[in-house]
This record gives sequence, structure tokens and C-alpha cells, in this order.
Amino acid sequence: IARIAYEDKNPREAIGKAISDIIPGEVANYRDSVFKERAIVGERLRLTLGLPVRTAGELGFLAQGVDDSDVAERFYEAPLVNVITFACEACPTKQLDVTSNCRRCIAHPCINVCPVNAITMGKNQTHIDQDKCIKCGRCRDACPYNAIIQYDRPCAQACGVNAFGSDHLGRAKINQDLCVSCGQCIQKCPFGAIADKSEIYQLIKSMKTGKRHLAIVAPSFISQFGPVVTPEQIFEGIRLLGFDDVMEVALGADIEAIKEAKEYLHEVPEHKPYMGTSCCPSWSMMVKRMFPEEDKNISSSATPMIATGKLIKRKDLDAKVTFIGPCISKKLEALEEDVKDYVDFVITYEELMGMFIANKIELSGLEASEDIEDSSNFGRGFAASGGVAGAVAAVVAELEPGRTVLTEKANGLHECVKLMKQAKAGKKDGYLLEGMACPGGCLGGPGTLAPMVKAQRALAAFMEKAQAKTPMDNPKIKRG
Repeated sequence: IARIAYEDKNPREAIGKAISDIIPGEVANYRDSVFKERAIVGERLRLTLGLPVRTAGELGFLAQGVDDSDVAERFYEAPLVNVITFACEACPTKQLDVTSNCRRCIAHPCINVCPVNAITMGKNQTHIDQDKCIKCGRCRDACPYNAIIQYDRPCAQACGVNAFGSDHLGRAKINQDLCVSCGQCIQKCPFGAIADKSEIYQLIKSMKTGKRHLAIVAPSFISQFGPVVTPEQIFEGIRLLGFDDVMEVALGADIEAIKEAKEYLHEVPEHKPYMGTSCCPSWSMMVKRMFPEEDKNISSSATPMIATGKLIKRKDLDAKVTFIGPCISKKLEALEEDVKDYVDFVITYEELMGMFIANKIELSGLEASEDIEDSSNFGRGFAASGGVAGAVAAVVAELEPGRTVLTEKANGLHECVKLMKQAKAGKKDGYLLEGMACPGGCLGGPGTLAPMVKAQRALAAFMEKAQAKTPMDNPKIKRG
């Protein structure tokens, strides 16, 4: 899609050829038909253009609606995360099964621990009555032979807000009222049946209008494009794409860390029993939807993306701001009425890589001498789980020495839900709570390219290179 935009091809015509290039020949490789494979690829390409997903019954002209997407401004609308129904293999839902490892032992602990009497002894092995089973897993844990296995749909297992159900054919279906667009299901689906909408095409078209474009890059960008590529080379590569300048979103993280620290000192415990951070939009959406009465305890500070966008727009209102990061829920955040004026486009590292490839830019061969010095050590640390709370606590220590800040982090929505249940029960009073929807924090986002361990090491090294230690030391932040 990036190549189509750069080469000014008619997307109505080019999208059909792209499908044939991706799935050549007449023999299917993964599905039961090459035509089904092409239909799935076609739907993914349409989502990349920002178009809504279609069911098999709605399939018609491939280029349907493509003309509407051929614009130089934001085009996509919610819902962001979509299931391509005819790509879904209707995987079995959560279930416990007895395998051939069962020895029909006399002790039969599995039968003894089952709270609903769903297990009986059969001729060759025990049997689980699926109509009675409540999926508690006690039998699995009790079996001395590990003969009982538990499995679930990868997408549903990854979802921390129970947004997945099934349609009338047993295929995955997303409850958009529960979904917070964290994108973990996209990463986990082994059939590529779940995808998010993109605006990479519209961004490239906008960059061709001659307007000033600035890129703001999330701190998790480090190591995403290979172990030998330096941060400076990545920034230089982004400039070569046509961006007039590049800035660290970690600068916005520094700004908001100071605001959150002041808010914590003013609000907790006098006005709020605890305070939750506001960096992760999926975490904030989860709290708003599942714990609406607790939403008032989430910090009112903006996310680093918004803070950085505001900083740029104050100086250059007509500039187009593009956020580049690991997160797809930022695409949803950018649609909000009070945000859309500050951030014009949102793309992931994966989409940025597509732009590099389309332009044949080899980052490792670029010369880049200018050091990146927009942010502090702690601002860059926002990318990792615990980094937000650590930065806020560090600022609190500078603003009010002697004040102890109790912090607790949760990464992954399953853990975030558990943390909020504890907070609601009054077990986290006085705490600063950090929630990150993705395991490991932003480094584990659905738009990342690098393995977690390598990304963590690279981030730690990049943090150490910062001249400013804490947000309070950052000379680019005006005090007031």
C-alpha cells in the first residue's frame, strides 16, 4: 500500500495487482483455495487503506469504496480492530480435555477435586462432561501425570477484557463495547484473521501536498529496526521519507510526568484515595468501561503523544503531526474530539518499516551525527513497564523531599483488571498505580518488530545516554 501511494498509482487498479503479487499461482499454500487466500489478502489491504471490513456475504467489487479512501487526510473510523470472518478458523473455545497420558489411577485426584462432578472414570481413561465443566482447572493441577490439558482460542486468551465471543458459525466475534483496541489479539491470532485499520496511504498522500510534516516517535522505537541500527539513523531515515523534523515523544512524557507528580501531591489522599496513571489509552478505556466509578481516580494529565503534539501545534499550528509508535489504540485516541487537532496521523513501527521498504531506505547505511537530546532518562523509560510510575515518583521526590510514593504496576490487561479490583476494594489507598495494556509495557505493543529482551536491553542503554536524569532536569521544559 505504501508503494502504491508513493508511485501515485490508481489504488482501484493497483490493489488487484497487489493481491496477485502476494498470492501468485493457482495452488493454495495455507487455505483450501487460492481464491480464499486472495480474498483474505484483499480484505487486509482494504483495512490498510482504512476501509471497513466486510463479511463473505458482503464481498463484491474489490475496489468498492477505495475512491473514498484516496484522500490526504485521516479517513478511518471506529471500530479499529476487526475480525475478517472468513479468515477465522473457528478455533475451539476454552476447554479441558483428558489425553492418552491418563493412567486410570486408583487415587483419581481429578475426580476428587472437581467441584461439579463433571469427571467420571471410563474404560480407558477419565472423561470430562463438557456440559458440566466450569473450566476451573483444578483437575489439570491435580493430575500427577499432566494428562489433562487446557486450551483456548489464542485471541480470546490474549484478551484481558473478555471482548471475544462467537458468531452463529462459531467464528470469533469482537464485542466493540468491551474492546479497548490493545491489539494483543492481532499478535496472537495464528491465521491472520484479525487486523486493524491503517492510514499509511493517507499519510503519504498528505506528505506529497507540500505541507510541513513533523514526526513524533515513541521511546520504544529503540532497536525496532535491527540491532546494528542506531537511534540517530532511525531519525535520519524518517527525515529521508519526507518529514521536516523528528522529535522524541519522551519529551511529552517528561512534561506529563511533572504534571502527574503535582497532581498526585495535590490530590492523594486528600481528594482521591489513589491515582492511576494516564499514559496508556487502553488502560484508561478499560477503567472507564469496566470500573466507571473509579475513572475519577485516573490522572487528568494528557498522554505523552498528546503533550508532544500540543507542543508542536503551539509553535506551528499548520504543521501536520504524525505519531509513530508501538500502539494501535493511539489510532483510536487520535479520533477523540479533544485530541484530533493535535495529532493528524498515527502509524506503527511495522507501518513505518513498510514506508522504508517502499523507498528502499537501508537504515544501517545512513550517516547520522546529530545526537538525540529531547528527553530525560526517566522520560525514555515510559516505554517499559514500571517506567511511568518510576518517573512520576522521581519528580515527587524532587518536588517534595521526604514524601514516600507507594507504586504498583500492572502490565497486560488481565493484570490491570486485577489491580483495579484491588483498588476498588480499598486495598491500594495512597498508591500511584500504573497500568499498561501490553505485556512488558509499550515494548510489547502490537506494532513492534523487535523481541522483548533485545528491546529492553536497547532501551536501558538509550536511557543511560540521556543528558538529563529526571524530567525536572530537562532544559527543554519551561517551568511555570
